[in-house]
Amino acid sequence: MQVQMKKVKRIILLTAGVLALSAGIIGIFLPVLPTTPFLLLSSWCFLNSSEKLYRWLMTHPVLGYPIFLYQKKRAVPRKTKISALVLLWLGIGISLFLIENRRIESLLFIILAGVTIHLLRLKTLNEPHNESFAEEYRDFTRQLST
Repeated sequence: MQVQMKKVKRIILLTAGVLALSAGIIGIFLPVLPTTPFLLLSSWCFLNSSEKLYRWLMTHPVLGYPIFLYQKKRAVPRKTKISALVLLWLGIGISLFLIENRRIESLLFIILAGVTIHLLRLKTLNEPHNESFAEEYRDFTRQLST
């Protein structure tokens, strides 16, 4: 019975991880959908269900390093923070201009405010620090590979 429960838990976590990863990837292109929380959720789900998928995600050339920085340093590179804020405000700003439904406008404004506050509260990595963190990430991925 316990083996069966572990199997069900693993399937639920794998499914949640894949769904969260999908939402995170979509969020890269849709400013209304936050990318980072979904990527963090997917990494947690994979960590607890599939070592292979966790390793794949954390060593992914585009997705792995930002997850690592957020998990380990609670920080975002300056360029990433600026581009995220610009795209967020631009995307939601256009949506607010085009949408004429007060409830949706209110929801979008709450999302805009919440994500902006969250991004501004994260530590900002300046260029000199990036190389040392990149080296830490390379060490981390080497450990995952062994």
